[in-house]
Amino acid sequence: GHRRKNWKVRKFVLRDDPAYLHYYDPAGGEEPLGAIHLRGCVVTAVEDMPDSKKYDVDNILFEIITASEIHYYLQAASSAERTEWIKAIHTVSRAGK
Repeated sequence: GHRRKNWKVRKFVLRDDPAYLHYYDPAGGEEPLGAIHLRGCVVTAVEDMPDSKKYDVDNILFEIITASEIHYYLQAASSAERTEWIKAIHTVSRAGK
């Protein structure tokens, strides 16, 4: 969304062996559209994102920076869900293969 200036709904599946966050089209489809390698990544809450309109983000964003320095911005459904995702991804990034 940050690069394209629009947001798309995606279904995410977090795996720890190997440490990946796979994303899918929520309308269906068995094959993932892509994956984010989480081993050694940094994940943080984003309170203010430059180049975005306030009504687009609702302060429930988080950012994943991979070991190869690729930045992904994701928006959770709620503040509590954002916290859960950050904790889960942090755990997998440290313990996953």
